[in-house]
Amino acid sequence: MFTRQAFPFTVLLLTVQPAFAESYKPISLHPDNPHYLLFRGKPTILVTSGEHYGAVLNSEFDYVPYLKELKANSFNLTRTFSGIYREVPDSFGIVENTLGPDAKHFNCPWSKDDKGKFNLRVYNKAYFERLKDFVQKAGDQGIVVELVLFCAIYDDKLWDVNPMNSKNNVNEVGKVGRQEVYTLKEKGLTDVQVDLIQAFATALKDFDNVYFEVCNEPYFAGVTPEWTDHMVKAITEAEKDFPARHLIAQNIANGASKVGNLNKNVSILNYHYATPPTTIAENYQFNRPIADDETGFRGKDDLPYRTEAWEFLLAGGAIYSNLDYSFSASRPDGTLKVTTSPGGGGRELRKQLRIVKEFVEGFDFVKMKPLNSEVKGGSINAPLSGDPPQAKSTVRVLAEPGKAYALYILGGTKAELILNLPAGSYKAEWLDTKTGRVSAEESFEHSGGDKTLGSPKYAEDIALRIKRQER
Repeated sequence: MFTRQAFPFTVLLLTVQPAFAESYKPISLHPDNPHYLLFRGKPTILVTSGEHYGAVLNSEFDYVPYLKELKANSFNLTRTFSGIYREVPDSFGIVENTLGPDAKHFNCPWSKDDKGKFNLRVYNKAYFERLKDFVQKAGDQGIVVELVLFCAIYDDKLWDVNPMNSKNNVNEVGKVGRQEVYTLKEKGLTDVQVDLIQAFATALKDFDNVYFEVCNEPYFAGVTPEWTDHMVKAITEAEKDFPARHLIAQNIANGASKVGNLNKNVSILNYHYATPPTTIAENYQFNRPIADDETGFRGKDDLPYRTEAWEFLLAGGAIYSNLDYSFSASRPDGTLKVTTSPGGGGRELRKQLRIVKEFVEGFDFVKMKPLNSEVKGGSINAPLSGDPPQAKSTVRVLAEPGKAYALYILGGTKAELILNLPAGSYKAEWLDTKTGRVSAEESFEHSGGDKTLGSPKYAEDIALRIKRQER
């Protein structure tokens, strides 16, 4: 590995203070239930509807109003790419793509010479100052930053602008095809990647609101498991002498996939487009937080993303990260009208996602687990004439038996559920998922066994909250 000739990180540590004043450890697995997280002393699920990952690498993007908008919706996560990978303005048909700045606004970890070529041995001081300021300001708002270190290089056009391509750097590094960048084939390139991980670890070591994802969508473009394990080792080695280490996430698959051999140093299992959320049950035995780390490509309507959030979190997921195309450099507050981009976004959707987050947070969810078996029977009628039909109706249950039950019904317009409840005094509330208002409620004494609860009329979906009451 070459000797880094970058600016001294001690200078930056004086420039930007850590994101916390108290002696919190970085966000971690919850000690009582590692399917969830612990952040600043509190049990935590992470929910967001965030921009397309360019907040740091796109110098034209003003992240201050962006973070304020997340905070205003009670969101506590943002996902951002490190700047090793970028897109071009027309990538994937995304309008005003924050991940596709022009060359002038591309903020890269590596410096450039006067001819516009990158020097992979010298870091860009302005980049690291911006990164640390972003993490600082996110922390001030109680927002966790998922820093994605690498990303699959999907096509030749993206490799053509990548700093690791030998034609774009002065170091004669990256004399490989785009499907060999993450394969350990070229030692010099691997050394550059490992060295950069060390730089990120050093720059962010005092922040409690960060975790690392190794690579975005490594199941594309030739990324090998051996390379992924090498990078996980690089992160753990970089942080081995730190008082507390940051969590490492691994992107497993699009949709669902059962993990085979899980690297012991990986703490978060990331999935994209994880609907229906079958991957949670398939991997629950690993005792790790499971994330729906990216949504999208389901059109611009709110319904698919709202229902995906409810289903995923009520199935036992810990992280829901919606990809919101209403954030752009021209509208960093999330007011861009979403038109032809492959997903949705906007303030109405963010309001609806806030409702599901606060619904789950209204429970002692660390003591709960997915228990669909608590529903013993019942019925859900068909959609009203003229309503868009669901493929089928589903019921999700997250429960602490005898104490608390969170239920979500997708499909139909009226439901009758038969639940297995121990003897006790209970209060049941039916919640409108679009407004957050209680549509109907009842308190009842129950002698134990089956209990039938009927919903009010609803459209598309409804939630049910049941809590045991002290006598």
